Amino acid sequence: MQLKVSLFILLAAVSAGCVDIPDFSDTPKIYYNGISQEVRVDTILGVPQEAEVVTVTIDFEDGDGDLGASSAEVQDSTNFTKKYKEVPGWGLEANYELVTMIQQRDSSWTESVLQGDRTKFFPLLKTDGKAGPIKGKLDMNARFRRLDTAVPTKIKFKVRIMDRGFRISNQIETDPVTVKLWQ
Repeated sequence: MQLKVSLFILLAAVSAGCVDIPDFSDTPKIYYNGISQEVRVDTILGVPQEAEVVTVTIDFEDGDGDLGASSAEVQDSTNFTKKYKEVPGWGLEANYELVTMIQQRDSSWTESVLQGDRTKFFPLLKTDGKAGPIKGKLDMNARFRRLDTAVPTKIKFKVRIMDRGFRISNQIETDPVTVKLWQ
């Protein structure tokens, strides 16, 4: 009996040592997962207002796990967030870029980063402080106030993320959705 228990422990230890550690690049890589939308009622200054919330879901992988920012870091616009804006090819005080694409009447698309999307950060994804590969899902939200004069409009998004080492991911594009926009 003692031999069987010892053999089991030895086999379990050998099996645990065979776990493959993913070999991801230190530059984050993202993949399109999906897009969804819902209408929410927010109370602003005591007045209820409807907003269309569009959620873009991406899958990510990163070799050293240096993704995200703490709440304290995001509050430090002098030292922390300004560094992101200075990265060539980025220009935002944010660790993710959400480009809103709006379909025009002639079926062409215009692209811009909306004012509310210029300073967005997702939280730290690896909080143990140790470098190592991570992968998972991120949800990014865009909010559009619903106004009586708004018309149904087709939109889609382009998304990129940046890690704490200022390495920029690839860019993905979402499927289109229809929201009510003022035009």
